[in-house]
Amino acid sequence: MELVQKKQRNTGLFTFFISGMCVISSGVVVSLLQEKYGFAYGMTGTLLSLMSIGNLIAGFATGVLPGKIGMKGTMAVLTVGYFLGYLAMAFTGNLAVLSAAFFVVGIAKGSTINCCTILVGNNSKDRTKGMSIMHACYAVGALLCPFLISGALKAGAGPQILLSACGFLLWAAFLRVPAAEEKKEGAKGTDWSFLKSKKFWLLTGLLFFQNATEISVTGWLVTYFKGSGVISGTLSTYTITVMWGATLIARALIAFVVQIKDTCRTLIRMGIFCTIFYIGLMMARDQWTAMALLFAFAFAMAGMNPIAVAGAGRMTSVTSMGIMLPAASSGAILMPWIIGLVAERFGIGAGMACNIVSCAGMLLFAIGVKRLADQE
Repeated sequence: MELVQKKQRNTGLFTFFISGMCVISSGVVVSLLQEKYGFAYGMTGTLLSLMSIGNLIAGFATGVLPGKIGMKGTMAVLTVGYFLGYLAMAFTGNLAVLSAAFFVVGIAKGSTINCCTILVGNNSKDRTKGMSIMHACYAVGALLCPFLISGALKAGAGPQILLSACGFLLWAAFLRVPAAEEKKEGAKGTDWSFLKSKKFWLLTGLLFFQNATEISVTGWLVTYFKGSGVISGTLSTYTITVMWGATLIARALIAFVVQIKDTCRTLIRMGIFCTIFYIGLMMARDQWTAMALLFAFAFAMAGMNPIAVAGAGRMTSVTSMGIMLPAASSGAILMPWIIGLVAERFGIGAGMACNIVSCAGMLLFAIGVKRLADQE
């Protein structure tokens, strides 16, 4: 049994690493597609939002399908989207096909997040540490993303082909994960008690704004820097490396060095610094200041997601994650779309400034979690 648990946990860590490369690359790929086919900002925002819609739907699907076809069958069906989506992006500029491609990439993203959360969370003795390690693996994949794309471009190959191959590798890993004994919840009925928990919904709200903030930055940052002229040329692509380098360092510190004694206060501090550094990032007018503020912003936000998910504690299950993570991911649908619409009318700088609202939202819900904890 311990061997099975170890293999499941390791599969979760490995596939989340691959997912980091595939997800973060979407922001660079959409920028390349915009340059190649001349898409307007509104269309670019729509493609990113379609990916988040797929992520949302996949989250609900992974909460329902395991009871029908089992966890392994669910992973096999839903995680093939990275492979198929990026393969389609490599061969066409047709908007309908690209829309479908970003949508299935989103399905793969959502199902991978949910499946990995269960595989790692349920097989880790220290849940907070396990989730931090898992998200650190994601950060490593994200960190390698620009190098992966740059290498593909220098070799004269489309990065979408290489990402599609990574997606196939992820899918194959899920097919090989050892199956655990399925819990037959049907006889007892699914436990929906978490829906009555204020803490569950406050954490979901916090993750809603965290998703909105993160996906807006990773999806729009390269386009913003190019459009504003703050950072131009190939250097703008490597801003993703700066962001995820900071994220990796912070998550590694949380997992192996720093002891989180007060989760609520930690979330509040992160919310405060995220808001301050993001405002500074929007005001930056030279590349080195922008890089420093981006590093600080990413470092401050790095632990928000794993600590918040770990905070669900005993409420964590396939069903609860099938509600929490998709509901939270709707923020990743809404904010990139809003940024695209505002950028279309008032410029990319005004569009990116909208994300300050998401940063403030993280802080407000973190304060809400703290107040609830003080009352209990």
